[in-house]
Amino acid sequence: MKGFISEFWGPPEGRSRGFGFPPFPPHGPGGHGHRGHGPRGQGRGRGPGGRRPNVRAALLALLAERPMHGYEMIQELESRTGGIWRPSPGSVYPTLQLLEDEGLIVAESEGGRKRFALTDTGRAEATTAAENPPWGEYADDTVSQAQDFRDAAFGIMNALRQVGFSGTPEQRDRALEVLNDTKRKLYAILAESE
Repeated sequence: MKGFISEFWGPPEGRSRGFGFPPFPPHGPGGHGHRGHGPRGQGRGRGPGGRRPNVRAALLALLAERPMHGYEMIQELESRTGGIWRPSPGSVYPTLQLLEDEGLIVAESEGGRKRFALTDTGRAEATTAAENPPWGEYADDTVSQAQDFRDAAFGIMNALRQVGFSGTPEQRDRALEVLNDTKRKLYAILAESE
């Protein structure tokens, strides 16, 4: 049984956090932009037209609301876009360092973590960024649909995990048939629109 689980799920470092959902653009079906992501987050976080949302403007707009930690900002952006856009630490922390170097923000140490706040110099640019924040590119109905996709995907993955851990070989075979049939039906839906 343990061999089946390891083979089925693979090594932990190879698993994709979040399973790559939702795989659709920020302005709904047929729009341009986000195309999902593969393992380890490749390609995740595209905005309308396939371009990356402006991390600098997003961070300044968030800091116009209140001081935050870097990780807190990442979580906020993911939450405000229904999981469609989660900027990586590799784009957030260098941007924060740049903003600090430019004198627009200041880092305050708090319990071993840095909390960032606007300086008087940075407040003007932050106010401008907050007027049209990058997360505003994501329509409310798309964010809601993204959450529905994510909830459904996690539910399916949890059910699949239970079949993998507790099911008999026959039950796992049946589950595999259901998955393959579901995959065919999903592609058939896309074929209808073409």
